[in-house]
Amino acid sequence: MLISESQSSSFWKVDANGILARIYLAFLTTAGIFYINIMPALVSGLKEGLGFTNQQAGFVSSANLYGAAAGALLAVFIVKHIDWKKWAYILLLVIISIDFLSIYLTSSTTLVLVRAFHGVTGGLLVGIGFAVISRTENPDKTFGYLLLIQWGLGGLGLMYLPGLVPEFGTTALFVSLISFTAVSLVMLPWLPDYPIAKVDPKAALPAPVRRKPLLFNLLAIFLFQAANMGLFAYVIGLGKAEGLSMEFMSPALASASWVALLGSFLVILIGTRFGRTRPLIFAILLTALCSWVLIYSEYKMVYLLANVLIGVTWAFVLPYLFGICSELDKAGQLAALGGFASKMGLASGPMVAGLFLSNDNYELVIYLATFFLVVATILAYMPAKLLDKA
Repeated sequence: MLISESQSSSFWKVDANGILARIYLAFLTTAGIFYINIMPALVSGLKEGLGFTNQQAGFVSSANLYGAAAGALLAVFIVKHIDWKKWAYILLLVIISIDFLSIYLTSSTTLVLVRAFHGVTGGLLVGIGFAVISRTENPDKTFGYLLLIQWGLGGLGLMYLPGLVPEFGTTALFVSLISFTAVSLVMLPWLPDYPIAKVDPKAALPAPVRRKPLLFNLLAIFLFQAANMGLFAYVIGLGKAEGLSMEFMSPALASASWVALLGSFLVILIGTRFGRTRPLIFAILLTALCSWVLIYSEYKMVYLLANVLIGVTWAFVLPYLFGICSELDKAGQLAALGGFASKMGLASGPMVAGLFLSNDNYELVIYLATFFLVVATILAYMPAKLLDKA
């Protein structure tokens, strides 16, 4: 049984399953990991603002994301036993404090350690957010709003932050993260409590059937995120290596993020009206094709269109993959586990790509990303098909 609006909202709180609640939950779940959506600006900013190498910038980003994966995993075990809202207040304040401290750090080793702790805190918040989202009606739609906000505001970051770094250094990057977290903190009091829903055991999928599709879906999430972030984190460096100017790339990547909103909007619009299998498989394969096309990034229109389409499919695929996890457990533990798989993929992508970029070998990274996306397509097919039949 899902939470009803009358049961979980008062006169001063938003409706539990209304649009505002979905938006506020999306902000809350994004607050701990907003740096992901400005990752190219962050990596480029660390290189230009602090003189880091590709590997150093990549390791700082990966440390942040591996910490987030650990936090998301921790959420799996504690989310059913905590007062999620009290924890959210504390975690948001800790995140703001760590971002403020990061402004004054210049050593790559110190930043790796501090950002890893930031990742644990943010990942725990994201895991809690995923679990709460899974307690709403139509969680696929809420995940659609999540991607809508991430890509929309991420586009603003990619438009302006690379130009601010030469003047303000990495301060511009961390102040933008603090601002987003502060807005999320203001929204939190207006959310209902979302107690754990009571699920009829007879209505749930049998345990032997549930575990296998869950494993396949988690692997699909991991590979999909790793392949995309491995390219996305260095997409500015790729463009520079192909002779593209920052004056072209900043608005191009910002435009790609904004157009990517179409992917989230489509999820919100159609939900599971046409099932999950066909839209999901088509979109992941299209992502693989567009990733491969980035080999020809010396052509401006190829670089622009490929990034635009990758953004659209990225924002379209993730709500469905996360929604599959949510449909398998309305208490939210499996949804939080999906967050763990996502963060592990996001962390592994930049780290593995950085290892191959000592000689700016972007072509090999593109081939690897394309291959892993094809494998993710195969893995996602079974759980999506199973839920469509159910």
